[in-house]
Amino acid sequence: MAESKKKRTALKTVRNIVLIFFALCITAAGGVTLRGYFMYTAALDEKPLMEAVRDIRSKEGFTEASMLPETYLDAVIAVEDHRFYEHEGVDYIAIGRALYNDIKTLSFAEGGSTITQQLAKNLYFTQEKELTRKIAEVFMAWNIESRLNKDEILELYVNSIYFGSGCYTVGDASRAYFGKDPSEMTDYECTLLAGVPNAPSAYDPSVNPDLAAQRQRQVVGLMVKYSGLSQDEAKLLTCGVN
Repeated sequence: MAESKKKRTALKTVRNIVLIFFALCITAAGGVTLRGYFMYTAALDEKPLMEAVRDIRSKEGFTEASMLPETYLDAVIAVEDHRFYEHEGVDYIAIGRALYNDIKTLSFAEGGSTITQQLAKNLYFTQEKELTRKIAEVFMAWNIESRLNKDEILELYVNSIYFGSGCYTVGDASRAYFGKDPSEMTDYECTLLAGVPNAPSAYDPSVNPDLAAQRQRQVVGLMVKYSGLSQDEAKLLTCGVN
């Protein structure tokens, strides 16, 4: 009888510890979410969204989406966010996969950020991988999706990312690397440029042409997987033939 009572007491103790642990986790998550929300609202107080949008559109190298080759836009979506037209700013599948891989590797290497989240980061936040900032980024992504359509978001994104060699717009990058306006890029150049922002210093075509070409082949592979590009078309693209 005494033995049974001890077991029940031990089980209760374990149960209470587990409940306390989960309560602490929920409280901590709530605290981080609240701090992220305050960071988001503070960013908007400092600069309203449409003002930030106007700042990008006023850049000298800004290029409208209508002037960008379809191959380039397809490549960007395949590489950065292949469910871009399906989600509302946050890709929960990608976040779940990233969280699983981060836990497995005990790192914070994967983020699962969508194009909209990356735009939010480019407009308002730092590149530092910090949880509160990630939460603020999610709130901002939801706001962006409620104010802008997908084509506008994609247009702003390619005009606010870093391409290396001091280029922060697709127009500047196209002229710097290929000596031409974005509308004149070949399919090969489109897929090459789409891969650069992932690691600009490594994939800068003017500095590391071999690595840039290797990355271009990865981009084409993702287009086969997600954009309906055929294997024959992919072979031509990796050879630099339009």
